[in-house]
Formats: sequence, structure tokens, C-alpha cells
Amino acid sequence: MSVSASVPAQNQGNTVSSSAHSRDAVAKASDSARSAAGPVLCLLGASDVALFGLTPAARLIRQFGRAGITRVITADDLATHSGPVIAVRADAAIDQPLVQYLAEHPDFILTQDPERMRPLAVHLTHGDAAAVEQALESTSEPAASPTGIRRGAPADLDVTFWSALRKREVPYALTVSRSNARAVEWRMFMGTYKGATDIVTKHLWPVPAFWVTRWIAPLGVTPNMITTLGAAMVVAAFFLFLEGHFALGLAAAWMMTFLDTVDGKLARVTLTSSKWGDIFDHGIDLVHPPFWYIAWGLGLGAAGLPLADGVLLWTLVLIFGGYVLQRIMEGIAIKALGLEIHIWRPIDTLFRQVTARRNPNLVILTASVLVGRPDLGLLAVAAWTIICLVLHGIQLAQALLAARRDGPLVSWMRKPVTSP
Repeated sequence: MSVSASVPAQNQGNTVSSSAHSRDAVAKASDSARSAAGPVLCLLGASDVALFGLTPAARLIRQFGRAGITRVITADDLATHSGPVIAVRADAAIDQPLVQYLAEHPDFILTQDPERMRPLAVHLTHGDAAAVEQALESTSEPAASPTGIRRGAPADLDVTFWSALRKREVPYALTVSRSNARAVEWRMFMGTYKGATDIVTKHLWPVPAFWVTRWIAPLGVTPNMITTLGAAMVVAAFFLFLEGHFALGLAAAWMMTFLDTVDGKLARVTLTSSKWGDIFDHGIDLVHPPFWYIAWGLGLGAAGLPLADGVLLWTLVLIFGGYVLQRIMEGIAIKALGLEIHIWRPIDTLFRQVTARRNPNLVILTASVLVGRPDLGLLAVAAWTIICLVLHGIQLAQALLAARRDGPLVSWMRKPVTSP
């Protein structure tokens, strides 16, 4: 009896042991599957403050979605979660490069600034409620961080060069409240600007474009709507120039350039940019300027200030040819050097502000209309185009020689800031 009784007991123990091993194996397999699927996003707390029509939480969900993290869990889900997780304060405004950095760097705490070291987000390889709470409520001293967890503020990370926007800038990581919402919006808005652009876009349009963008964003206006309106202004300016109505044409042209600023900023601050929108916007920007100059030249006759046929022909040839050749040079730089020529050296970025592109040329044409000589304005655009073409040629030759002598070129924006 004792033996027979012992046999079932032994079998029962083996069964329990087998079940435990099976559960452990399932748990490990589940953890492995969660790790392979990447981290989930968990937003902690709440904020109803709107930034360009989006709450910080809605913005963060879109941003992390762009970084490939689409699964979102609640704070309650953390109690049973053990896989990788990115936990973020729901009142945080975090720049896209930092979102990407968080997605790619596990066991890292993002802080608001190096002085207070206030945690805003954490990426944990194995995250549960207790671990996340410990990470986000750690004190200002780095030593207080959980073991094995790095921490850093935006300025500590190597994310100051933005190739897409051709600029060097420390990205922002801020908490949002009603008292600072407008300041945060302004910081976000200015963060969407390119580092190498023309003088009008860089210095004249930011303030009015900010207020227009802030006004239309909550209304559901899309960037493509603004681009379409801009395209209508392109056509209107063309026909007004053609008829010799230069002042009205310039009003339409300047409105187009303003809308060209607004549509891009609206797309970035609302995270609604699309591949088609990018093609639509940049396609219009690339194609229309030469047609404006042609219409301007033909419209001089209607305005009673015609250029001689030979002079008009060569003026338009120089403008059109110079425009195309400058674009070709920029393409050669990208292809041969792997570098946008306007961000090689600080002087190249400065030159981009005034080089013979649409907005600087419109400044010249506007000045000519103000003094009543639109004919001289077109001649001045031709002269400035040739001057810039020569300067671009020198610039490209210097870059090619430098690359041959020293190896691959590096943008000045990528280089570390040196103390004086």
C-alpha cells in the first residue's frame, strides 16, 4: 500500500513540476515575443492643454507612431506588463529627434534639463508599474536613477544636427501648463524652420506665420488645403504679371510665399505631413519661379516699359539658365559630396539667405516697382542670378577640391561647438 500510494504521489509531483516548467516556458516565450515586438507606449497622467489643436498626449501618440511604436497601453496595464515600455508624462512636449532617441535607446531616462534633471520619459527593457514609478520619480541626482539606467537632458545627447531641416539645434523636452502653453507653441513652431533658408522666410514670416498657423490648426485646415491656395496664388501672379499689373501680381506672389511657409509649418506642428503633400509643395516651389520671370518680361510691354526683343530674350535666358544651373550644382553637390552645399560652411548657410532664388528675387522686383521701374527690376534679377551662379560655381569647386584633399566633407552643423 505504501508503495502503491507513493507512486501516485510521485506522479503527481512530476505533473506539478511539468506544469510549472510549462508555465515558465510560456511566460518566457511571451516575454520574448513582447521584446521582439518592441516597446509599448504608456502615457502617465493627463493634460487638456491644447498645442496647435492637439493635447500633449495626442501629439505624443502620433510622434511615437512615426517612430514605429504604435501599441499604447494604459497606466493600469503596467501592473501586469513586464516587457519593454516607454513611459512618458502626458503633459510633456518632446521634440521628434528625442522621440526617436527614446525609441532606439532602452534603459534610458529623458530629463527636462541638466540643472533640475526632471524626468519626463523613460524607456525600460523590462517595465512594470514599480520600475516606471521609480524611474520617473527619481530625484535630481543622477546617482538616484535605478541601477543600470542612464539619464540625460536634450543637450547631453548627440541629436543636435537635423539633416531633414538642415540645421543645428538642441531639441526641446518640456512640460506643458496653461501658463506656458503659448511659449511652448512658439518653441515648437520655431523648431520646424530650416536652418538654411532665405532671408524673408527666416526673418520676416515667422511671427505672422505663427499666428496664422495657431489660428487654423484647431479648425481642421490641412496643409494640402493651404498648398492648393498657394498654387492658386501662383497662377494669379503669373497672369497679373503677364498683363503688366505688377503691384497686384506681387501681392499674389508674396501671399504665395507666405502660404508656402504656413503649409510646411502646419504640417510639422500638427504631425500631418504626407508624401503626396511633400511632392505637391516642393513640385510647385521648383517649377513656378521661371514662369513668373517670363510673365514679368512679357508684361513690361503691357505696362509701357518694354525691353528690346534681343535684350528681353537674353535677360530671360540668363535668369532661366542661371536658375536651372544653380539647381544642377546643388544636385551635383548632393550626389558627389553627399552634402547639401548650403550647409558645408557657415558662410554657405549665410549666402543661402540672399542667393538668387524666388524670395530674394521678389525683394528686387518689389523694390523696382516701388521706384516705378519694373524693367530695371528684371534686369537686376538677371544680373544677380549670374553673380550668384558664379559664386555657386566657386563654392562647388572649393567643395570638390576640399573633398579630394581631405576626404568626405562634414557640415559645420555636425561639428561640436568649441568654447572661445
